[in-house]
Formats: sequence, C-alpha cells, structure tokens
Amino acid sequence: MNPLLFTDPAFLFLFAPAVLGAYYLVPAKFRNTLLLGASLFLYTWGEGPYVAVLLISIAINYAGGLALCRATAPSSKKILLAAGVVLNLLLLARFKYLGFLAQNYNVILMHLHLRTMLVPSVHLPVGISFYTFMGISYLIDAYRSDVEAEPSFLRFGLYLSLFPHLIAGPIVRYCDIAKQLYVRQSGLDDVASGIRRFIVGLGKKVLIGNTVGLATDQIMGLPGAQFTAPVALLGIACYGLQIYYDFSGYSDMAIGLARMFGFRFPENFNYPYVSRSLTEFWKRWHITLSTWLRDYLFFPLGVRGGRGRLFLNVLIVFTLCGLWHGASWHFVVWGVFQGVFLVLERLGLLKLLDRLSHPLGHAYALAVIFTGWVFFRVENLPLAFEYIGSMYGKWSYSGVQAALAYLTPEITIAVVVGILGSMPVVPAVNRWISKEIDRLRPSAATCVEAVTGMIRVGVQATVLFGSLAWIAASTYRPFIYFRF
Repeated sequence: MNPLLFTDPAFLFLFAPAVLGAYYLVPAKFRNTLLLGASLFLYTWGEGPYVAVLLISIAINYAGGLALCRATAPSSKKILLAAGVVLNLLLLARFKYLGFLAQNYNVILMHLHLRTMLVPSVHLPVGISFYTFMGISYLIDAYRSDVEAEPSFLRFGLYLSLFPHLIAGPIVRYCDIAKQLYVRQSGLDDVASGIRRFIVGLGKKVLIGNTVGLATDQIMGLPGAQFTAPVALLGIACYGLQIYYDFSGYSDMAIGLARMFGFRFPENFNYPYVSRSLTEFWKRWHITLSTWLRDYLFFPLGVRGGRGRLFLNVLIVFTLCGLWHGASWHFVVWGVFQGVFLVLERLGLLKLLDRLSHPLGHAYALAVIFTGWVFFRVENLPLAFEYIGSMYGKWSYSGVQAALAYLTPEITIAVVVGILGSMPVVPAVNRWISKEIDRLRPSAATCVEAVTGMIRVGVQATVLFGSLAWIAASTYRPFIYFRF
C-alpha cells in the first residue's frame, strides 16, 4: 500500500475537504477527537496494520511523560527517562535498522568464513523517524520540567499523530503546540491563509520538484563511464533543486494544512541555498531537525573538555544525523562529510570566509552542499566518488552538448524558476511594493493594493491549476523524505 499523499487527488478532493468541513461543523469540544480519528484513518490507509507501531509509540511516550512528572527523586526520573528513550530507539531500530545491522554482521561473518544469517525483510513504517524524535523530545522536556505531562491520552495522541506533520515533519515539539491542543483560534482567515500556503507548497513540489526530478533520474541513472563534468553538474544541480522544493514544499503544505485547523507549526526552511557557509546552511535547512539535534543531542553530550570535545560532538551528531536519514552507509558518509566541514569551519575556515567577498562565500557553500548531495542521492559509494570526480573534471564540448540535451523547455523553465525561488526574491518584491504603496495617496494606494491582490490571486490560481494538471498527467511520485 502507498500512503495517501498531499498531492493525491483522493486527498485533495475527498479527504482534506471532508475533514475540514466536518471540523467547522462539529462543536469545538469534539474537534480534537475528529482530528485524531482522521489522522489515524489517513495513516492506516497507507500503512494498514503498521498503525499499531504509531499507537505503541503514543502509549510509550504518554505513559513515560506521566511517570516522569509524578516522580520526585532525581534518580527515579533519570531511570524513567532512560527507559523511555531506549524504548523509543528500540522501536525505531526494530523497523529501520534491523536489516542494516544484519547485513553488516553478515559481512563480518563472511570475513571469518562463518555461516551467514538470513537478513530479515522489515517494512519501514512511514514517518517513524519523525514521530520517534517528537516522542523523545517530549520525554526530555518533561524530565527537565520544561513542560507539564499531558494528562489526556486523546490530546497527546493528537500531538504525535496530527496528519499534517505525521508523515515527514516538521518535527513539532510538544511545547510548540501544547496550548493549541486545548484552545486555538481558527476561522475564515486561518483557512484562507492555510490554503494560500498549501498552494505554494503544492506548486513547489509538483511544478518544480517533480519536473527537475525527471532530469535527476535520467542523469543519475547513467553508467559511471558516461558522466562528464557538465552532465554530472547538471544532474546534481537538479537534485539539489528537487530535494529542496520537494521537502520545503511538503513543509509548506503541512504548515498550511495545520493553519486551516488553527495550529501554528514552526518554519522548517529559510532560503538555505543563499548560505555562505555550511554552518549557516544548517541554520536554514530542515530547521526543526537541526535545532532538535542541537538541543537534545549536541548539548547533552557536553561542551566541557575544550575544542577537541566540541569537534568530536559535531562529528557524532552529524554521523547520527546521516544515520537518521537512512540505514545505509551512503547516508553515514554524507553525515560524516557534513561534520568534517563543520569542524573545519570552526577551526578557522569561517573567519577566512568572512574576509572573502559574498560571491566567493556562496560559491564555497554551494560546492560543499551539492557535493554532499551526491553521497545523499547515490547509494553506491564507489559510484558516488566517481560521480564527484566527474563533477570536477572531464570537461569537453561534447559534454556540454550532452548536458543541454536534458534541458527540455519544461525542465529549463523549472530550473530557472527554481533558482530564482531559492533566493528571497518574492519577499524583496513584496517589501518594495509595500514601501511604494506607503508613499502613495490613500486613494491611489487602495487602487494599487487591489491590483496587486488580484495579481497574487491570479498567480495562485495558475499555480493551483497547473499543479492539478501535472498531477493528472503524472504517475505516483512520493515525497523524498517519506522514506526517512
């Protein structure tokens, strides 16, 4: 079975309108129950019996939170926290890492000329990495007395399973929406704002992410011998745009959907490709994950012990970050790659970058980020290193011609729009328009505001209908982060 995507017609035209309509028709005291039921129904639609894994996670963390807040002795609280975190990690390991561990254990057995074991085939429940991290953050916050334990199983179940964030984030902390689980303001303005944000995300995913993904799949599927620098650079550039618009598009849709029901989710992206260093990139990319790793892993590891301990912590955090993304060595290498450059920047590279011109800083950051994406995308490590070698060598005129052959009109438009959209162009234009409107007389300002409003509505309608047309003509293309 496949999960019901936000881009699926059944979600767009049946599930979402039905839940939204019912939400505003039922009395306020039944709205949480409705959303919990809808969330579990949606998850069961795609995952079937594996909804039990989600329910077990809810039960573990609900009971753990209550136990932590009732415990008084520090030693008891530490034991309860350790038990809760271990249970969460065991549940995650059982479904995500069991096969990976068995495969690597078999490699050891083969080297020792011993009989290998059967590698189990384990289904990976969608979203398990996200709701596991949410559960762990809740337990740690309860242990620190940063939050009170949620007494209602229904409200806690809704926190962990709310369908806008359930599949692929953002990683919402309990403290972010604790009050909203009790009382939230929702009305026509929230629905309208949420719809606009959802349309933006839909267009990012479908019109840009899926379109450039066509070129990514074609180029990344080539044999290593056919890679030239222009083709390899185009392929990884398209993948960089694809993963950004795919994941940030999902986050926009999640934030928009939540807003329709009165929830405010934290932002997850802030134009990461304008960064001038990898350090800055991780403050702008998947913000809810990077802040989670900082608050619940990096700081607990301890910062005493000098710079060496600090650098070791960075390497540990990003190695585990890579492993969180997937049970495969290419993700581990990607995480180590991130950690090494973050350490180098702390060793003095950041100071050097500050002295360089902005374009050189951007060039450095993009080179590191997009080189890293090769390890993220290419599962075969020898092929990944060969691909990187091709990116920085093998220049030829025939290679340029081969790269241009992949740039169909649709992909070219998507790449150009994607590049422009990855920069804060729209906010800058909106600020300029607002500034110019403030200079006008009231009557003229009203007229200009009406015209710009009509233009925005026209653009949104074009994006919506263009996205729906793309969906109608395309095949199943899940979000990249669904497999994490």
